Amino acid sequence: MTSLLVLDVVGLTPRLLEHMPRLRAVGFQAELGTVLPAVTCPAQSTFLTGLPPSGHGVVGNGWYFRDLGEVLLWRQHNALVGGEKLWHAARRERPGYTVANVCWWYAMGADVDWTVTPRPIYRADGRKDPDCYTDPPGLHDELTAKLGTFPLFSYWGPGAGIASSTWICRATEHIMAAHDPDLTLAYLPHLDYDLQRYGPSDPRCAAAAAELDAVLTPLLDAAGDRTVVVLSEYGITDVSRPVDVNRALRAEGLLRVHTQDGMEYLDPWTSRAFAVADHQVAHVYVRDPADVPAVAKLCASVPGVASVLDQDGKAAHALDHPRSGELVLLAEPDAWFTYYYWLDDDRAPDFARLVEIHRKPGYDPAELFFDPAAPAAAKRRAAVALLRKKLGFRYLMNVVGLDAGARTVRGSHGLLPADPADAPVLLCSDASAARDRYEAVEVKDLLLRLACS
Repeated sequence: MTSLLVLDVVGLTPRLLEHMPRLRAVGFQAELGTVLPAVTCPAQSTFLTGLPPSGHGVVGNGWYFRDLGEVLLWRQHNALVGGEKLWHAARRERPGYTVANVCWWYAMGADVDWTVTPRPIYRADGRKDPDCYTDPPGLHDELTAKLGTFPLFSYWGPGAGIASSTWICRATEHIMAAHDPDLTLAYLPHLDYDLQRYGPSDPRCAAAAAELDAVLTPLLDAAGDRTVVVLSEYGITDVSRPVDVNRALRAEGLLRVHTQDGMEYLDPWTSRAFAVADHQVAHVYVRDPADVPAVAKLCASVPGVASVLDQDGKAAHALDHPRSGELVLLAEPDAWFTYYYWLDDDRAPDFARLVEIHRKPGYDPAELFFDPAAPAAAKRRAAVALLRKKLGFRYLMNVVGLDAGARTVRGSHGLLPADPADAPVLLCSDASAARDRYEAVEVKDLLLRLACS
Protein backbone atom coordinates (compact mmCIF):
# COMPACT_ATOMS: atom_id res chain seq x y z
CA MET A 1 0.00 0.00 0.00
CA THR A 2 1.18 3.48 -0.90
CA SER A 3 1.80 6.29 1.57
CA LEU A 4 1.02 9.79 0.31
CA LEU A 5 2.44 13.25 0.86
CA VAL A 6 -0.05 15.84 -0.44
CA LEU A 7 1.22 19.41 -0.61
CA ASP A 8 -1.16 22.32 -1.11
CA VAL A 9 1.20 24.94 -2.54
CA VAL A 10 -1.24 27.80 -2.59
CA GLY A 11 -1.07 30.09 -5.63
CA LEU A 12 1.13 27.72 -7.65
CA THR A 13 0.76 28.13 -11.42
CA PRO A 14 2.74 27.02 -14.50
CA ARG A 15 4.30 30.50 -14.64
CA LEU A 16 5.69 30.15 -11.12
CA LEU A 17 6.82 26.57 -11.64
CA GLU A 18 9.37 27.89 -14.12
CA HIS A 19 11.26 29.23 -11.09
CA MET A 20 10.90 26.05 -9.00
CA PRO A 21 13.10 23.29 -10.45
CA ARG A 22 12.93 20.97 -7.43
CA LEU A 23 9.16 21.07 -7.26
CA ARG A 24 8.88 20.72 -11.03
CA ALA A 25 10.89 17.49 -10.80
CA VAL A 26 8.24 15.80 -8.62
CA GLY A 27 6.57 14.17 -11.62
CA PHE A 28 4.01 14.73 -14.32
CA GLN A 29 2.21 18.08 -14.53
CA ALA A 30 -1.50 18.53 -15.26
CA GLU A 31 -3.91 21.43 -15.41
CA LEU A 32 -6.13 21.52 -12.33
CA GLY A 33 -9.63 22.88 -12.69
CA THR A 34 -10.76 24.83 -9.64
CA VAL A 35 -14.12 25.81 -8.16
CA LEU A 36 -15.99 29.08 -7.85
CA PRO A 37 -15.07 30.89 -5.72
CA ALA A 38 -11.42 29.99 -6.31
CA VAL A 39 -10.36 30.66 -2.73
CA THR A 40 -8.80 28.49 -0.03
CA CYS A 41 -11.65 26.99 1.97
CA PRO A 42 -13.94 25.96 -0.93
CA ALA A 43 -11.03 24.54 -2.95
CA GLN A 44 -9.58 22.51 -0.08
CA SER A 45 -13.03 21.21 0.86
CA THR A 46 -13.59 20.08 -2.73
CA PHE A 47 -10.21 18.31 -2.85
CA LEU A 48 -11.06 16.33 0.29
CA THR A 49 -14.74 15.53 -0.43
CA GLY A 50 -14.98 15.37 -4.22
CA LEU A 51 -17.96 17.72 -4.02
CA PRO A 52 -18.42 21.29 -5.31
CA PRO A 53 -19.45 24.06 -2.88
CA SER A 54 -23.12 23.24 -3.48
CA GLY A 55 -22.39 19.81 -2.00
CA HIS A 56 -19.98 20.44 0.88
CA GLY A 57 -21.40 23.86 1.79
CA VAL A 58 -18.16 25.81 2.06
CA VAL A 59 -19.20 28.70 -0.19
CA GLY A 60 -16.26 30.96 0.65
CA ASN A 61 -13.63 31.62 3.27
CA GLY A 62 -16.60 32.81 5.28
CA TRP A 63 -20.24 33.68 4.91
CA TYR A 64 -23.24 35.14 6.73
CA PHE A 65 -24.42 32.66 9.35
CA ARG A 66 -28.13 33.37 9.14
CA ASP A 67 -28.90 31.38 12.28
CA LEU A 68 -26.42 33.51 14.27
CA GLY A 69 -26.95 36.83 12.52
CA GLU A 70 -23.19 37.22 12.08
CA VAL A 71 -20.63 37.30 9.30
CA LEU A 72 -17.84 34.88 10.24
CA LEU A 73 -14.67 34.18 8.28
CA TRP A 74 -11.92 31.64 8.84
CA ARG A 75 -13.82 29.32 11.16
CA GLN A 76 -11.86 26.16 11.96
CA HIS A 77 -14.28 23.37 12.86
CA ASN A 78 -14.32 20.46 10.41
CA ALA A 79 -18.04 19.90 11.01
CA LEU A 80 -18.72 22.90 8.75
CA VAL A 81 -17.60 20.77 5.77
CA GLY A 82 -20.30 18.43 4.49
CA GLY A 83 -19.75 15.20 2.61
CA GLU A 84 -17.55 12.16 3.05
CA LYS A 85 -13.89 13.07 3.64
CA LEU A 86 -11.03 11.37 1.83
CA TRP A 87 -9.85 9.55 4.95
CA HIS A 88 -13.30 8.10 5.59
CA ALA A 89 -13.30 6.55 2.13
CA ALA A 90 -9.72 5.34 2.58
CA ARG A 91 -10.55 3.67 5.89
CA ARG A 92 -13.27 1.62 4.22
CA GLU A 93 -10.60 0.18 1.95
CA ARG A 94 -7.78 0.18 4.51
CA PRO A 95 -8.96 -0.11 8.13
CA GLY A 96 -6.62 1.75 10.44
CA TYR A 97 -5.58 4.24 7.73
CA THR A 98 -3.68 7.07 9.45
CA VAL A 99 -3.74 10.75 8.53
CA ALA A 100 -1.73 13.84 9.48
CA ASN A 101 -3.11 17.30 8.70
CA VAL A 102 -0.51 20.06 8.89
CA CYS A 103 -2.28 23.40 8.44
CA TRP A 104 -4.95 22.52 5.88
CA TRP A 105 -8.07 24.47 6.83
CA TYR A 106 -11.02 23.13 8.88
CA ALA A 107 -8.55 20.95 10.77
CA MET A 108 -10.00 21.25 14.26
CA GLY A 109 -12.34 18.45 15.18
CA ALA A 110 -11.44 16.36 12.13
CA ASP A 111 -11.12 12.66 13.00
CA VAL A 112 -7.52 12.35 11.84
CA ASP A 113 -4.55 11.05 13.82
CA TRP A 114 -2.28 14.12 13.95
CA THR A 115 -3.39 17.72 13.58
CA VAL A 116 -1.41 20.95 13.50
CA THR A 117 -3.16 24.24 12.79
CA PRO A 118 -2.49 27.92 13.62
CA ARG A 119 -4.22 28.98 16.80
CA PRO A 120 -3.16 32.12 18.71
CA ILE A 121 -3.30 32.38 22.47
CA TYR A 122 -6.07 34.88 23.20
CA ARG A 123 -5.08 36.30 26.58
CA ALA A 124 -7.70 37.45 29.06
CA ASP A 125 -6.35 41.02 28.86
CA GLY A 126 -6.82 41.16 25.09
CA ARG A 127 -3.28 40.29 24.01
CA LYS A 128 -2.78 37.80 21.18
CA ASP A 129 0.32 35.60 21.20
CA PRO A 130 1.50 33.28 18.44
CA ASP A 131 0.93 29.57 18.87
CA CYS A 132 -0.69 26.54 17.27
CA TYR A 133 -3.22 23.86 18.17
CA THR A 134 -2.28 20.21 17.93
CA ASP A 135 -3.92 16.87 18.44
CA PRO A 136 -2.72 14.85 20.22
CA PRO A 137 -1.84 17.61 22.69
CA GLY A 138 1.66 16.28 23.27
CA LEU A 139 2.55 17.03 19.67
CA HIS A 140 2.49 20.75 20.52
CA ASP A 141 5.44 20.58 22.88
CA GLU A 142 7.18 18.06 20.64
CA LEU A 143 7.12 20.50 17.72
CA THR A 144 7.79 23.71 19.61
CA ALA A 145 10.75 22.17 21.42
CA LYS A 146 12.27 21.25 18.08
CA LEU A 147 11.16 24.15 15.87
CA GLY A 148 10.22 26.99 18.22
CA THR A 149 6.81 28.63 18.51
CA PHE A 150 4.69 28.63 15.38
CA PRO A 151 5.55 31.95 13.65
CA LEU A 152 2.01 33.28 13.45
CA PHE A 153 2.97 36.81 12.45
CA SER A 154 4.80 35.52 9.38
CA TYR A 155 1.74 33.42 8.47
CA TRP A 156 -0.36 36.53 7.79
CA GLY A 157 -0.05 40.30 8.10
CA PRO A 158 2.58 42.87 7.10
CA GLY A 159 5.31 40.50 8.27
CA ALA A 160 4.03 37.50 6.30
CA GLY A 161 6.91 35.63 4.70
CA ILE A 162 8.86 32.41 4.33
CA ALA A 163 9.27 31.66 8.06
CA SER A 164 5.77 30.18 8.40
CA SER A 165 6.13 27.89 5.38
CA THR A 166 9.56 26.84 6.62
CA TRP A 167 8.12 25.90 10.02
CA ILE A 168 5.31 23.93 8.37
CA CYS A 169 7.76 22.04 6.13
CA ARG A 170 9.99 21.11 9.05
CA ALA A 171 6.96 20.09 11.17
CA THR A 172 5.76 17.89 8.32
CA GLU A 173 9.17 16.24 8.06
CA HIS A 174 9.15 15.57 11.81
CA ILE A 175 5.68 14.01 11.76
CA MET A 176 6.57 11.79 8.81
CA ALA A 177 9.78 10.62 10.48
CA ALA A 178 8.30 10.13 13.96
CA HIS A 179 4.85 8.81 13.13
CA ASP A 180 4.84 7.69 9.46
CA PRO A 181 1.21 8.55 8.53
CA ASP A 182 -0.36 6.83 5.55
CA LEU A 183 -1.56 10.26 4.35
CA THR A 184 0.22 13.50 5.17
CA LEU A 185 -1.43 16.78 4.19
CA ALA A 186 0.63 19.98 4.35
CA TYR A 187 -0.35 23.54 3.40
CA LEU A 188 2.34 25.98 2.22
CA PRO A 189 1.08 29.60 2.06
CA HIS A 190 4.19 31.49 0.96
CA LEU A 191 3.14 32.31 -2.61
CA ASP A 192 -0.01 34.01 -1.34
CA TYR A 193 1.90 36.96 0.05
CA ASP A 194 4.01 38.77 -2.54
CA LEU A 195 1.63 37.81 -5.34
CA GLN A 196 -1.16 39.71 -3.61
CA ARG A 197 1.14 42.54 -2.53
CA TYR A 198 2.82 43.16 -5.88
CA GLY A 199 0.93 41.15 -8.52
CA PRO A 200 2.37 38.14 -10.35
CA SER A 201 4.03 40.32 -12.99
CA ASP A 202 6.43 41.73 -10.39
CA PRO A 203 9.88 40.05 -10.31
CA ARG A 204 9.62 39.73 -6.53
CA CYS A 205 7.04 37.00 -7.11
CA ALA A 206 9.48 34.89 -9.12
CA ALA A 207 11.94 35.34 -6.26
CA ALA A 208 9.29 34.15 -3.78
CA ALA A 209 8.74 31.02 -5.87
CA ALA A 210 12.48 30.26 -5.90
CA GLU A 211 12.63 30.88 -2.14
CA LEU A 212 9.82 28.41 -1.50
CA ASP A 213 11.42 25.84 -3.81
CA ALA A 214 14.54 25.89 -1.64
CA VAL A 215 12.49 25.44 1.54
CA LEU A 216 10.53 22.57 -0.03
CA THR A 217 13.64 20.67 -1.11
CA PRO A 218 14.38 18.96 2.25
CA LEU A 219 10.71 18.01 2.62
CA LEU A 220 10.58 16.47 -0.84
CA ASP A 221 13.84 14.63 -0.16
CA ALA A 222 12.38 13.34 3.13
CA ALA A 223 9.34 11.94 1.33
CA GLY A 224 11.36 8.84 0.47
CA ASP A 225 9.20 6.25 -1.30
CA ARG A 226 5.95 8.07 -0.61
CA THR A 227 3.89 9.14 -3.59
CA VAL A 228 3.97 12.93 -3.74
CA VAL A 229 1.00 14.94 -5.01
CA VAL A 230 1.21 18.73 -5.31
CA LEU A 231 -1.99 20.77 -5.60
CA SER A 232 -2.81 24.42 -5.89
CA GLU A 233 -6.15 26.04 -5.14
CA TYR A 234 -6.03 29.01 -7.51
CA GLY A 235 -3.77 31.30 -9.47
CA ILE A 236 -3.33 34.94 -8.54
CA THR A 237 -3.63 37.53 -11.31
CA ASP A 238 -2.87 41.24 -11.56
CA VAL A 239 -5.48 43.70 -10.27
CA SER A 240 -5.58 47.46 -9.89
CA ARG A 241 -9.13 48.38 -8.78
CA PRO A 242 -10.81 47.90 -5.40
CA VAL A 243 -14.61 47.80 -5.67
CA ASP A 244 -16.62 49.08 -2.69
CA VAL A 245 -19.89 47.25 -3.25
CA ASN A 246 -21.05 47.70 0.37
CA ARG A 247 -20.69 51.45 0.06
CA ALA A 248 -22.89 51.34 -3.04
CA LEU A 249 -25.51 49.37 -1.10
CA ARG A 250 -25.30 51.81 1.78
CA ALA A 251 -25.71 54.83 -0.51
CA GLU A 252 -29.06 53.37 -1.60
CA GLY A 253 -30.20 52.83 1.99
CA LEU A 254 -29.96 49.03 1.75
CA LEU A 255 -27.04 48.52 4.13
CA ARG A 256 -27.36 49.85 7.65
CA VAL A 257 -24.86 50.39 10.43
CA HIS A 258 -25.02 50.91 14.17
CA THR A 259 -22.70 53.29 16.01
CA GLN A 260 -20.71 52.83 19.21
CA ASP A 261 -18.13 55.29 20.53
CA GLY A 262 -18.14 57.12 17.21
CA MET A 263 -17.39 53.94 15.23
CA GLU A 264 -19.71 52.34 12.70
CA TYR A 265 -20.41 48.62 12.62
CA LEU A 266 -22.24 46.64 9.95
CA ASP A 267 -25.76 45.85 11.16
CA PRO A 268 -26.76 42.64 9.37
CA TRP A 269 -29.97 42.32 11.42
CA THR A 270 -31.55 45.46 9.98
CA SER A 271 -29.80 45.74 6.62
CA ARG A 272 -31.92 44.92 3.60
CA ALA A 273 -28.81 43.91 1.68
CA PHE A 274 -25.06 43.67 2.33
CA ALA A 275 -22.10 41.89 0.75
CA VAL A 276 -19.54 39.51 2.22
CA ALA A 277 -16.49 40.30 0.11
CA ASP A 278 -14.05 37.48 -0.58
CA HIS A 279 -11.32 38.52 -3.01
CA GLN A 280 -12.95 38.69 -6.49
CA VAL A 281 -16.25 37.14 -5.40
CA ALA A 282 -18.88 38.60 -3.08
CA HIS A 283 -21.99 37.00 -1.61
CA VAL A 284 -24.84 39.52 -1.36
CA TYR A 285 -27.40 38.67 1.30
CA VAL A 286 -30.85 40.16 0.66
CA ARG A 287 -33.34 39.99 3.52
CA ASP A 288 -36.57 40.36 1.50
CA PRO A 289 -36.89 38.25 -1.68
CA ALA A 290 -38.89 41.08 -3.21
CA ASP A 291 -35.73 43.25 -3.13
CA VAL A 292 -33.56 40.79 -5.06
CA PRO A 293 -34.24 42.16 -8.58
CA ALA A 294 -33.55 45.76 -7.53
CA VAL A 295 -30.40 44.77 -5.63
CA ALA A 296 -29.20 42.77 -8.62
CA LYS A 297 -29.73 45.76 -10.91
CA LEU A 298 -27.90 48.07 -8.53
CA CYS A 299 -24.94 45.69 -8.14
CA ALA A 300 -24.69 45.23 -11.90
CA SER A 301 -24.31 49.00 -12.27
CA VAL A 302 -21.31 49.23 -9.91
CA PRO A 303 -18.07 49.77 -11.88
CA GLY A 304 -15.86 46.70 -11.52
CA VAL A 305 -18.73 44.19 -11.24
CA ALA A 306 -18.62 41.83 -14.22
CA SER A 307 -21.49 39.46 -13.39
CA VAL A 308 -24.36 39.07 -10.96
CA LEU A 309 -25.34 35.45 -10.39
CA ASP A 310 -28.96 34.83 -9.44
CA GLN A 311 -30.31 31.43 -8.43
CA ASP A 312 -29.85 30.00 -11.91
CA GLY A 313 -26.39 31.51 -12.18
CA LYS A 314 -25.36 30.05 -8.85
CA ALA A 315 -26.66 26.63 -9.90
CA ALA A 316 -24.68 26.81 -13.13
CA HIS A 317 -21.51 27.27 -11.08
CA ALA A 318 -22.41 24.68 -8.39
CA LEU A 319 -22.71 27.45 -5.82
CA ASP A 320 -26.42 27.06 -5.06
CA HIS A 321 -26.21 26.26 -1.35
CA PRO A 322 -28.32 27.76 1.46
CA ARG A 323 -25.21 29.44 2.88
CA SER A 324 -24.68 31.42 -0.33
CA GLY A 325 -25.99 34.92 -0.72
CA GLU A 326 -29.18 35.49 -2.66
CA LEU A 327 -26.84 36.98 -5.26
CA VAL A 328 -23.17 36.33 -5.99
CA LEU A 329 -21.02 39.01 -7.62
CA LEU A 330 -18.01 38.34 -9.82
CA ALA A 331 -15.47 41.12 -10.31
CA GLU A 332 -13.91 42.31 -13.53
CA PRO A 333 -10.53 40.60 -14.06
CA ASP A 334 -8.57 43.65 -12.88
CA ALA A 335 -10.82 44.34 -9.87
CA TRP A 336 -11.51 42.90 -6.41
CA PHE A 337 -14.08 43.53 -3.67
CA THR A 338 -13.44 45.36 -0.41
CA TYR A 339 -15.61 44.77 2.64
CA TYR A 340 -15.66 48.53 3.44
CA TYR A 341 -19.08 49.88 4.39
CA TRP A 342 -18.25 53.19 6.16
CA LEU A 343 -18.30 56.44 4.17
CA ASP A 344 -15.80 58.35 6.34
CA ASP A 345 -12.54 56.75 7.51
CA ASP A 346 -12.91 58.60 10.81
CA ARG A 347 -15.99 56.46 11.44
CA ALA A 348 -14.31 53.12 10.65
CA PRO A 349 -14.24 50.58 13.51
CA ASP A 350 -10.92 50.21 15.29
CA PHE A 351 -10.46 46.68 13.98
CA ALA A 352 -10.32 48.02 10.42
CA ARG A 353 -6.76 49.20 11.04
CA LEU A 354 -5.69 45.90 12.63
CA VAL A 355 -4.77 42.48 11.32
CA GLU A 356 -8.08 41.06 12.49
CA ILE A 357 -9.29 38.24 10.27
CA HIS A 358 -12.11 37.14 12.57
CA ARG A 359 -13.84 40.49 13.22
CA LYS A 360 -13.90 41.97 9.74
CA PRO A 361 -17.07 41.07 7.79
CA GLY A 362 -15.03 40.27 4.68
CA TYR A 363 -11.54 39.58 3.45
CA ASP A 364 -8.94 42.37 3.71
CA PRO A 365 -5.70 42.02 1.70
CA ALA A 366 -4.60 45.46 2.94
CA GLU A 367 -3.50 43.54 6.05
CA LEU A 368 -0.40 42.52 4.07
CA PHE A 369 0.93 46.09 4.18
CA PHE A 370 2.01 48.64 6.70
CA ASP A 371 -0.28 51.60 6.00
CA PRO A 372 0.94 52.89 2.60
CA ALA A 373 -0.33 56.38 3.43
CA ALA A 374 2.23 56.63 6.25
CA PRO A 375 4.42 53.50 6.35
CA ALA A 376 7.07 54.96 8.65
CA ALA A 377 4.46 56.00 11.21
CA ALA A 378 2.78 52.59 10.96
CA LYS A 379 6.10 50.85 11.67
CA ARG A 380 6.68 53.13 14.66
CA ARG A 381 3.23 52.24 16.00
CA ALA A 382 4.07 48.58 15.49
CA ALA A 383 7.32 48.96 17.42
CA VAL A 384 5.54 50.69 20.31
CA ALA A 385 2.85 48.00 20.30
CA LEU A 386 5.47 45.25 20.44
CA LEU A 387 7.18 46.97 23.35
CA ARG A 388 3.89 47.24 25.23
CA LYS A 389 3.25 43.57 24.49
CA LYS A 390 6.67 42.54 25.86
CA LEU A 391 6.02 44.58 28.98
CA GLY A 392 2.69 42.81 29.46
CA PHE A 393 0.46 45.79 28.63
CA ARG A 394 -2.52 45.82 26.33
CA TYR A 395 -1.80 47.11 22.87
CA LEU A 396 -3.31 47.77 19.43
CA MET A 397 -1.30 46.84 16.34
CA ASN A 398 -3.06 49.56 14.31
CA VAL A 399 -0.85 49.44 11.23
CA VAL A 400 -3.26 48.62 8.37
CA GLY A 401 -4.24 51.27 5.84
CA LEU A 402 -7.81 51.74 4.69
CA ASP A 403 -8.44 53.16 1.22
CA ALA A 404 -4.72 53.72 0.67
CA GLY A 405 -4.09 50.09 1.59
CA ALA A 406 -6.79 48.85 -0.75
CA ARG A 407 -5.34 50.85 -3.65
CA THR A 408 -1.94 49.24 -3.05
CA VAL A 409 -3.10 45.63 -3.58
CA ARG A 410 -1.86 44.30 -6.93
CA GLY A 411 -2.92 40.66 -6.98
CA SER A 412 -6.16 38.78 -6.33
CA HIS A 413 -8.06 35.59 -7.14
CA GLY A 414 -11.47 34.00 -6.87
CA LEU A 415 -12.57 33.94 -10.50
CA LEU A 416 -12.24 30.93 -12.74
CA PRO A 417 -8.95 31.24 -14.68
CA ALA A 418 -8.93 32.70 -18.19
CA ASP A 419 -5.41 31.51 -19.07
CA PRO A 420 -3.98 28.05 -18.19
CA ALA A 421 -0.65 29.72 -17.36
CA ASP A 422 -2.43 31.49 -14.47
CA ALA A 423 -4.47 28.46 -13.41
CA PRO A 424 -3.87 25.94 -10.63
CA VAL A 425 -1.65 22.97 -11.36
CA LEU A 426 -1.31 19.37 -10.19
CA LEU A 427 1.95 17.42 -9.98
CA CYS A 428 2.28 13.74 -9.13
CA SER A 429 5.22 11.40 -8.76
CA ASP A 430 3.21 8.37 -9.91
CA ALA A 431 3.35 8.34 -13.71
CA SER A 432 0.49 5.84 -13.92
CA ALA A 433 -1.92 8.61 -12.95
CA ALA A 434 -0.71 10.99 -15.69
CA ARG A 435 -3.37 13.01 -17.50
CA ASP A 436 -3.47 16.41 -19.12
CA ARG A 437 -6.11 17.77 -16.76
CA TYR A 438 -7.87 16.99 -13.51
CA GLU A 439 -10.89 18.77 -12.10
CA ALA A 440 -10.93 19.73 -8.43
CA VAL A 441 -13.84 17.35 -7.85
CA GLU A 442 -11.65 14.48 -9.15
CA VAL A 443 -8.80 14.98 -6.70
CA LYS A 444 -10.37 12.90 -3.91
CA ASP A 445 -10.76 9.91 -6.21
CA LEU A 446 -7.21 10.31 -7.51
CA LEU A 447 -5.80 10.34 -3.99
CA LEU A 448 -7.95 7.37 -3.01
CA ARG A 449 -6.72 5.35 -6.00
CA LEU A 450 -3.11 6.20 -5.15
CA ALA A 451 -3.65 5.35 -1.48
CA CYS A 452 -5.14 1.96 -2.24
CA SER A 453 -2.89 0.92 -5.12
